[in-house]
Amino acid sequence: MPERSFFVHGYQFPLCARCTGLMIGYIMAIATWHLVDMPPFCSVVICIPLVADGATQYVHWRESNQVLRLITGILCGVGSVRLEIMLVIMTAKFIMGGI
Repeated sequence: MPERSFFVHGYQFPLCARCTGLMIGYIMAIATWHLVDMPPFCSVVICIPLVADGATQYVHWRESNQVLRLITGILCGVGSVRLEIMLVIMTAKFIMGGI
């Protein structure tokens, strides 16, 4: 939808603002994995704004905007990838007998 996507030099970006934020968040989480120590609880908490933004928009309580979609996407992208990396590490340790 054009109203939910960014435009660069007149061309519509292929992803919506929220998905663009998620992609940015994924890259940020991978790039900063060893630099930032974040407990799993915090990773879950930073995913909540995306769910709240999407849910309140879905039930027509309010209309979101591009900046909010982008920011909540970035937060959720970081949180979800950090949880996935933690899960992979824990699974590998379990399989190797390290836990």
